[in-house]
Amino acid sequence: MARGSGQCCDDDPAVHRGPPREGGRRVTDAFDLSADRLCVGTVGPVGSRLFLIQCRQAETLLTLKIEKQQVSAMGDLLARVVKDQERPGHLPDDQALEEPAEPVWVVGTIGVSFDESEDRVVLVIEELVPEGEVGAIARVSITREQAAAFTIQATRLIESGRPPCPLCGSPLDPSGHECPRTNGRRPPAV
Repeated sequence: MARGSGQCCDDDPAVHRGPPREGGRRVTDAFDLSADRLCVGTVGPVGSRLFLIQCRQAETLLTLKIEKQQVSAMGDLLARVVKDQERPGHLPDDQALEEPAEPVWVVGTIGVSFDESEDRVVLVIEELVPEGEVGAIARVSITREQAAAFTIQATRLIESGRPPCPLCGSPLDPSGHECPRTNGRRPPAV
């Protein structure tokens, strides 16, 4: 990784998204960003929203597709990390997605830690890839204030969606859904 550069490790686009190399593996993207800005947002109507996270460092904008459950889990993890630290200062205001909001890749796993020496929260985000392939990775360093703002924004986004089924937790459509807890035989009573 190009530590602290805020750039992808290799500027050759063919390396980033070129054809698979021998054995089905490809050279991966690797980002090491000290974020000026981190946000989560959606594109599309409720019920078919596309969840995105964006990180900006100077001229580098990294946009990734993320699942709703991952947004919720990431918000919970960041909230725990922030809670264990000194109270954050002023939270960032500008939390809207920037255009173009085109994801570079889909998020697979997310790791969260706190770097005490730098007083920053560190996110390690790995690309979702088929087994046997090597995916992209992003190491994103954010302030406690950015982490707290992300947590609030994530909670608002999750709560603004469809309500969960009281039996299985899956989102309820206005017409109900085939609940696995009832073998899909009747819509759950809300």
